[in-house]
Amino acid sequence: MKRSRRNSVFRALADPTRRDILRMLREKPRSSGEIAARFDSSWPTISRHLSVLRDANLVVTERKAQEIHYELNTSVFQDVVRHLMEYITPASEHAGARARRARRPIREQEV
Repeated sequence: MKRSRRNSVFRALADPTRRDILRMLREKPRSSGEIAARFDSSWPTISRHLSVLRDANLVVTERKAQEIHYELNTSVFQDVVRHLMEYITPASEHAGARARRARRPIREQEV
């Protein structure tokens, strides 16, 4: 995943309203009207949130007559998880090495 794409994904995930929209979409795809109806925000505000999610490729859209339907793009989430795992893998390896060293018997120094 390219750095600019990662940055847009993390920016999109930083907002609680956008995270709420993503939780809604876990259940099933929804129209923009259905999404907007669940929030107290104005339509332009929700439209902007949906645009940010679409630009980050976290959702895919499909036009059905007059409506736009939104669905999660799970492949982007998989890429984000893989990226985040890169941060913890080295820490795990270092922790494992420390644990192995701690179990090793202490050798007497030769004089």
